[in-house]
Amino acid sequence: MTMTATSQNTHHDWLGLAGKVCVVNGAASGIGAAIATALAERGAHVALLDRNAQGCETLQQALSHLPGRRFSVSCDIADEHQVKAAANAVFREFGACEALVNAAGILRSVNLADIELADWNTLLSVNLNGYLLCAREFGRQMRHAGAGSIVHISSIAAHHPQPYSGAYTPSKAAVSALSQQLAVEWGPHGVRSNCVAPGMIRTALTAAYYDHPGITEAREGFTATRRIGTPEDIANAVLFLLSERASYITGSEVAVNGGLSCMLMGKIPRPGFSASAD
Repeated sequence: MTMTATSQNTHHDWLGLAGKVCVVNGAASGIGAAIATALAERGAHVALLDRNAQGCETLQQALSHLPGRRFSVSCDIADEHQVKAAANAVFREFGACEALVNAAGILRSVNLADIELADWNTLLSVNLNGYLLCAREFGRQMRHAGAGSIVHISSIAAHHPQPYSGAYTPSKAAVSALSQQLAVEWGPHGVRSNCVAPGMIRTALTAAYYDHPGITEAREGFTATRRIGTPEDIANAVLFLLSERASYITGSEVAVNGGLSCMLMGKIPRPGFSASAD
């Protein structure tokens, strides 16, 4: 079957994101950069927020050939004044925000018995407080318009604690709860709030893990799909939730982990219940 130009364009913009004002924090690298790129590929106007200003500017240049417009803003989302300034700057550049992605995050490798309170507070200030601050400032614009969508990047760790990660698991569990609270309070104002919970995703932050012999194969064996995820896998889920195709989805969490979360029982020895794959 031959597709007409009109049907091709409709198919390309199936999510209806072209021309929408979208804000992505943590956009300079990793999952945030993949989400920003995917939005730009679909013609959205994308504001790139990160405390790594150079990283945002580099990505902005890399996306310059794509439709829509990009705007780079240096912003530490843990700083309330910087978030307010960023929201005002985006409004002046693009108009009201229609979609927000909270993707920034940090990790500290330390157990709870040893973590310094300052490190605990630093992690929560980004992973949780920063999400609230961005939701409040950009969400104010959405509520005024009577429509909008927010997606928060949580983690499989929110429900399956990982050892020696200190405040990371509590922070991500709190993000899931924050998302639901926002859905309840802002749903009557036309604003949806959802989470995407990644599993094992290979980014620059985790790339060093896979330099160790056998680690890639061992990790792949813990997923139903037998592969490690990519930032693009997360971006695909986020874009759907941001779109009007997901207009009746709010307060939900989408696990994007290749089936990692359903593999537990298969790793427990049960004599007589083993079977080779066919």
